[in-house]
Amino acid sequence: MKVMHIVGARPNFMKIAPIIVQMRKWPETFEQVLVHTGQHYDDNMSAAFFQDLELPRPDVYLGVGSGTHSGQTGRTLIALEPEMVRYAPDLVVVGGDVNSTLATALVCAKLGIRLAHIEAGLRSFDRSMPEEVNRIVTDQLSDFLFTTEASAERNLLHEGVDPKKIHFVGNVMIDSLVNALPKAKRSKVLAKLGLRRGEYGVVTLHRPSNVDDPDVLDEILAALEALSGSIGIIFPVHPRTRRQLDSRSRSTSKLQLIEPLGYLDFLKLTSNARFVLTDSGGLQEETTYLEIPCMTLRANTERPVTIEMGTNRLVPLRATDIERCARRVLGERTRIAKRSKPPLWDGRAARRIVEVLRSVAVPDATSRRRGSRRSPRSHFVAASEASPGFQNARVVKK
Repeated sequence: MKVMHIVGARPNFMKIAPIIVQMRKWPETFEQVLVHTGQHYDDNMSAAFFQDLELPRPDVYLGVGSGTHSGQTGRTLIALEPEMVRYAPDLVVVGGDVNSTLATALVCAKLGIRLAHIEAGLRSFDRSMPEEVNRIVTDQLSDFLFTTEASAERNLLHEGVDPKKIHFVGNVMIDSLVNALPKAKRSKVLAKLGLRRGEYGVVTLHRPSNVDDPDVLDEILAALEALSGSIGIIFPVHPRTRRQLDSRSRSTSKLQLIEPLGYLDFLKLTSNARFVLTDSGGLQEETTYLEIPCMTLRANTERPVTIEMGTNRLVPLRATDIERCARRVLGERTRIAKRSKPPLWDGRAARRIVEVLRSVAVPDATSRRRGSRRSPRSHFVAASEASPGFQNARVVKK
């Protein structure tokens, strides 16, 4: 079975890496191709994660770059289709809910290529979020839907997805975390930043609804500045957020702003924090596993298990509410009470995914020999204008 993995942004890398590792154990079954669309394209947001997660260098780098949601999705569609035609994969694997995921699903639907969606079925029920639309469309076009929690399967069944397509496998993000923790413990990032365990909070912001709205951003910054008098605030700044901060007159001198970190350094930072304040989906999951209090700066979450069983809580986007919630966390005697992990968040989700795909690999090989799929071209020329982190995308001989 020829499998094409499509990644575009940091969360994708963490979802796909464990699957690539598991498929390597079955070289007679899986021939793997890795495509990086370039949705995250600078080294801090992309190449550093490839290194930390021990991902192979991409076979192709599309270099779609940033832009509007529609523009980014459209450029990915245009760039990706000819590469799928050249490779003629039996199956394409995508993760999460970024624009690259949606574009991939559309290309697969047009070309008749089967699609596996990692982290299927998550719903915020807020269609003003571009990610929610990406999730819904991708799930409707997928042939294999791998879910992380019980709510996801309920959502898919409610939307009319065939139950035979749905597979509850657990959370592959946790696979990456479990694998990386021993290496992250060796990181020197705390010493470099002058931090001590449990004596700082970590903040991440990247969603347009938070950082592009001046009033909302001012509310968040006001709360962070107030909190900084009681605890250090470490803020790895996403490029989108950096642009907005640079255009604002409000001072951030009380906050410790740093560049985005690689996966291992960031894991060391969050796993030793007193709390995390974020609008990220993945951090809600990681902090649940790590038992670190998480305050999510959103009105909703597509990951309800992180609230029901985990350490996550939703916080209104008002300075007084954010500060009040954070001070409540600071007043707790311990970081969080010991609790059970969500079902199947055990570091073996990728193994379960590959077991499902192995079960359909033999029929695929038979159908391919009978000529039911187009034959791959004799070679593939990778994109010539790769980002600095991916100059080594190369010609792959078939």
